[in-house]
Amino acid sequence: MSTNQPAQGATAEASGRGAPDARRLRTILIAVCVALMAVIASVTGLNVAQPDIAVEFGASQTAILWIINIYTLTLAALLLPLGALGDRLGRKPMLITGLIIFGFASASAGLAPSSEVMIAARVLSGVGAAMIMPITLAVITSTFPDEQRGKAIGVWTGVAGGGGIIGMFLSALLVDVADWRWLFVLPVVLVVVSLGMMRSVPDSREDSGHSFDIMGALASVVAVVGLIFVLQEGPERGWSDPVTLTSLVVGLVALIFFVAWELRRRDASLLDVRLFRERGLAGGSITLLVVFGVQAGVFVVLFPFLQAVLGWSGLLSTLAMMPMAVLMMMTSGMAHKPAARIGARSTMAAGIAVFGAGLALIAGIVSVDGGYLSILPGMLAMGIGMGLSMTPSTEAITSSLSREKQGVASALNDITREFGTALGVALLGALLTGGYRSAIDDRLGGLPQGAADAARQGVANAIEAAGTAGSHAQALVDAARQSFVDGWQQAMWAGVVVMGVLFVYTAVRGPRNKLSTSADEEKTPEDRHPQVTA
Repeated sequence: MSTNQPAQGATAEASGRGAPDARRLRTILIAVCVALMAVIASVTGLNVAQPDIAVEFGASQTAILWIINIYTLTLAALLLPLGALGDRLGRKPMLITGLIIFGFASASAGLAPSSEVMIAARVLSGVGAAMIMPITLAVITSTFPDEQRGKAIGVWTGVAGGGGIIGMFLSALLVDVADWRWLFVLPVVLVVVSLGMMRSVPDSREDSGHSFDIMGALASVVAVVGLIFVLQEGPERGWSDPVTLTSLVVGLVALIFFVAWELRRRDASLLDVRLFRERGLAGGSITLLVVFGVQAGVFVVLFPFLQAVLGWSGLLSTLAMMPMAVLMMMTSGMAHKPAARIGARSTMAAGIAVFGAGLALIAGIVSVDGGYLSILPGMLAMGIGMGLSMTPSTEAITSSLSREKQGVASALNDITREFGTALGVALLGALLTGGYRSAIDDRLGGLPQGAADAARQGVANAIEAAGTAGSHAQALVDAARQSFVDGWQQAMWAGVVVMGVLFVYTAVRGPRNKLSTSADEEKTPEDRHPQVTA
């Protein structure tokens, strides 16, 4: 294996065709972003159809959660090994195979006659998605020349960040105007479109002199499954539940084994963990972990606020998120410009500061009476902040690994996002729940015991119980809504503190502000990829 080199050479050497022209590069970018959109939309789309699926299959809430969560669990677990296999077997064949599997699984889910078949189809969808997602970014980093790569990565990160909101909106629209089964038409259509453009996508692969790290791949799967399962199931089962604790222990032991094994394998490892000593890889990974974690925690709170507190429909609630998604995608596409002008670290720090300011705005002015307008300024600031921080963070991660390892680099980038999302949902969701229950206890005096007990379970339960509370109905609803806002403010202030810590870390230990990456000699020893031999 060689040192880290400009990534665009890999494709030219592998395909024998030379560098693609501008028109072909645009087609490549559209093809991989459409494929990515299919994967991202399937992460969030089913959330809006939970009641419909439960009624159709007569499924319990536990079964519904498994239908939703098994997809992300499978996706996260297989990202690293399948990304590494894509580097070896060829990125284009892996992408095409993943699209075919994903399209077939999505169609099967849409036609599923039972919840068991639906769960199986979602597992298969996760397998296909894990073949697609890391390869889409690896194709960009191994194809686009230096001067265009930053912009292309910005477009990719915009789709990865905002695609979930867009997918949820389109899903809510399909549920409203048609049927929940039509949700799966969207990913199938996107798969067909992307496959139709695959002719323009070049192939590239790693020429490795080492055998595939099977043990490292298995350890990574066990570690990710164990830890993600804890974060998904802990809030539902309880953090002291034996299943939760067992999963935590298994995940941590597997993670420790993975790190020790990869250090032993060194140059033949699945992921060279020594590279985390570099500022780029460590800083980019930590930034994405935290930013996506806090964003996911905000989303968990935002939809109940729009639906339960403001009384909006699912479709209107997802539409209300669109301004933030649009700003996020626009800023991501332009973030390469300030990164080139003032450096990656400064751009990331600016994005983190703006994101934190958006959280503070929400925490400071959100109110029941203020409604949507009390959160819109903060949402817009968060969208801009995410766009500024995501693109240079992703580029810092992918540029830390050699061009032959871009599938692994992209998978690491994706795993970081998935872990951050699960962590943010679990932690900020727990803060919201604790804050809500603490606030509502002081507001339930004089209310019927049954209604009060229901209200303690959550704002949606309180509104449902208001129908049987008689003359106390409005008081119960008002208490629940205000308590929800109080709990949300508590969670948002915690998010502000986390972003403040991240800002300090990035300012001190973020990637170095290199204003030009055209010459390898400009790199400092700390930022240059270490020399390794085959």
